[in-house]
This record gives sequence, structure tokens and C-alpha cells, in this order.
Amino acid sequence: MVQQTEDVHLLIGHLFRHEAGKMAAVLTRFLGVDHLDAAEDLVQDTLLKAMETWRFRGMPDNPTAWLYKVARNKAIDWVREQQRKTKNSKENESTIIDWNSAPLEEIFHEEEIQDSVLRMMFTCCHPHIQPESQIALTLKTLGGLSVVEIANAFLTTEDTIAKRIYRAKEKIKLENIKFDPPGVYETPARLYSVLHVLYLLFNEGYHSSHGDTVIREDLCAEAMRLAYLLVQHKSTNLPKVNALLALMCLQSSRFTSRIGDLGQIILLEDQDRTKWNQELIKKGLNFLEQSSTGDVLSEYHVEASIASVHALAKRFEDTHWHALVKLYEILNELKPGPMTSLNRAIAMGYAYSPQKGIDELEKIESLKDHYLHLCAIGNFYLLNENKARAKFHFEKALQKTTSIHEQELLKRNIEKCN
Repeated sequence: MVQQTEDVHLLIGHLFRHEAGKMAAVLTRFLGVDHLDAAEDLVQDTLLKAMETWRFRGMPDNPTAWLYKVARNKAIDWVREQQRKTKNSKENESTIIDWNSAPLEEIFHEEEIQDSVLRMMFTCCHPHIQPESQIALTLKTLGGLSVVEIANAFLTTEDTIAKRIYRAKEKIKLENIKFDPPGVYETPARLYSVLHVLYLLFNEGYHSSHGDTVIREDLCAEAMRLAYLLVQHKSTNLPKVNALLALMCLQSSRFTSRIGDLGQIILLEDQDRTKWNQELIKKGLNFLEQSSTGDVLSEYHVEASIASVHALAKRFEDTHWHALVKLYEILNELKPGPMTSLNRAIAMGYAYSPQKGIDELEKIESLKDHYLHLCAIGNFYLLNENKARAKFHFEKALQKTTSIHEQELLKRNIEKCN
């Protein structure tokens, strides 16, 4: 009985991650975006019902279909209750007739689900909603993450996340944002917001801001899942969407080699490349090839190309650093910023000489006290066999980061200087 209960909880957890967002999107489409909270509550009720029922009666043959059927019935009951409260609302009445007459397989047909999720994505990432609220709302409605999980992921309080989600929902109501895919002329701006949110979400997982966590694979997986939905839909299967998905696949391919058995950070030059996921690399290169159509070059194209250079190098020494220098120069034109300059300087240090890297890094005034900047300079001094200067920069970097794993890495580097 204990094992059965554990199995039920594991299955519910799995389904919550994979199906909650889909159910919420479909229910919101039928109930109306003004009733997003009700749709989410109905999904929660459905999952609680599953937990109670399956524990005693056992799991059904098709758990997903069971959830959809219960969710549909709960939604019909909710609409009827609203009808009673509003005294025969015609809109609610027509909704009941549609839901009662439509077969379950039509209500939750795969194409219907994907279309609803796409609409939800564009609603959550509407340009009129603040970016931080876009991320929180997307994770809550489509990612199946709780307010607590989102707060933990972004190192903030539950109250802050709750307020962001509340503000996003209020903006949807006040501005009458429709639960519709954007029109032809709106698509570029709306899609930019969606891709930006998915990019930030993936980055948060890949470069976790958790002091004790290097990678949040759940966030990366969620960003990839949503990006994949975009390439599956004809209206959003565009070159820059494929480029973003290519970037995600190529970066994710290195997950297992970035972290040691004890949780320590393993730098690119020390990674066991036989552990890189070749299937993800293959998919990433395929998406990158798909992104080459059209005449628009986005930052995602360039970043995916940079990732592909690393993915194709059999050894660290085989990396085409001169190509990376050129790519970072292109990226700096599209997306100028200190971190792009930092990566370009590092590429130059490997392409030409450690001293060249140090000289270029020293030019980046805005990063003078950033631990990554200090660590990069220290690394080039170490390659130049100037251990004293390397140690000075590593020790200074040690004071600038709160990450346990980054501190351990820097301590190992300091040991090399003794």
C-alpha cells in the first residue's frame, strides 16, 4: 500500500509537470481569459481528485485521458454554477451546450491543446506585461511550477512572485488582452517577447542564480518544451525560433559533463566530451540548419553558431577560436553588452595569446569587479605562468561570489598557483 501510494504521488508529479499547463490553457480558452484563475483552480482540483481516487482504486489505464475527462466535467459544473449566479447568462449557456455536445477527444484533441498552449504563451508574454511578470506567469500557468518553486528559482520571496503574477493577470483584464494568437502585423513584436522569456528562462536554468545549484534542469527542460511547441506550429515555425531551440539543444548537450560527482563545476576545457549528448547535438545542428532560411539574422542564430563551434570540437584544443572571435564580434553588433565583450576577449586570448586575452579583458571597465572578469584574467595569467598575478585575481574573485560551487572552483585554481 505504501509503495502504491508512492507510485501515485510520482505519477501525479510527472503529470502535473507535463499536463497541468495544457489543461489550464484549454480550460482558459473555453472559459475565457478573465477566468484564468478559475481554470488553474479546476486543474488543481482535478489533480487532487486523481490523488484521492487512484490511491484507493488504482491508476487507470490511460491516466492522461482520465485527467482530461475529470477536468472537462469540473469545468462544465463550474460554468453551470456561474450560470446560476448570473441568472441565465447566454454566454455561459452556449458554453455549456458546446462542452456537453463536443466529444472529449475534440475538446482535448492534440491540435486543440497545442493551439491553446500557443495562445496562452502569447497571452502570458504580451509586450504590455512587465518582463519579470511575463516569466512568472508563464512558469505558473504553463510550466506547472508553484509560487514557491518560482521564488526559489529566482532567489526572491513568494510574496514578490505572487505580486508579479497578480499584476500580470490584472494587466490582461484591464487592457482586455485577448486569448488569441497575434495577427500578421503583431506577430514579430509578440513573438520577440515570447522568445525573450524562453531565453531568460533557459538561461536561469543553465546559469542558475541559486548559490548552491549550478544547473536547474527543470527550468531548461520547460523552456525547451515551450520552444518546441513554437516550431511545431506553422505560424511560429520561423528561423529565429529554430535558432533559439538549436541553442538550447546544443547547450543542454553538455549538462552531464558540467558537474562532477560531488557537485563541483567542471570547466569546458576539463569536460569529458564523450559524455556530451550526441543526440541533442544532432538535433541542435538540425534546428540550426532549419534556421538558416530567410534573410533575418538574430542574436539566437549567432549564439547557436557559437555553441555549435564548441559542440563540434573533439577536444578543447581543437576549438576554432578565430571563428568564435568573429561570431562574438557579430553578436556584439546585434546585442552589445559587457558579457559579450567578456566572451570575445576570452576567445581572443585563446585564438592569439594569453596576454592578448588579458589586454582585451582589461579594456572592459564595467566588469572590473565582477568575479567572472577576475577569474578570466587570473586564468590567462596562469596560462602565462605568472602564478602570483593569477592568485591575486582568483583570490579577489573569491570575495565577489556567493556561490558555493564557484568558490570551490576558485579555491582549486588558487591551489594551482601555490
